[in-house]
Amino acid sequence: QVQLAESGGGSVQSGGSLRLSCAASGYTGASYCIGWFRQALGKEREGVAAIDSDGATEYLDSVKGRFTISKDNAKNTLLLEMNNLKPEDTASYFCVTEEAPALWPFLNLGAQGGVWGQGTQVTVSP
Repeated sequence: QVQLAESGGGSVQSGGSLRLSCAASGYTGASYCIGWFRQALGKEREGVAAIDSDGATEYLDSVKGRFTISKDNAKNTLLLEMNNLKPEDTASYFCVTEEAPALWPFLNLGAQGGVWGQGTQVTVSP
């Protein structure tokens, strides 16, 4: 059974940086997508960034050029480097994985069939 555990959230001022980590365990499939979703108070959940088992990536338009997703296969860890953070990035961030989907539908259709971590809060003040 896949398990995910996020860490690295916190509070920063606008323009600051944070790094989120997700420790993953229990994978059984060779083909998967893993990524980050976020949900702000009063807003719908949205996919932020994702990477597949081949290393291809996909990003939400509003974070392109600011966020970078990567994975360390040896450590089974997913990372999200977030730079030039803005107040609108404030949200709970969730690590999510799903076996064998393509990147675009995984990131844009809600990953409802995936495994979700417990989430970590990111707060960006003006």
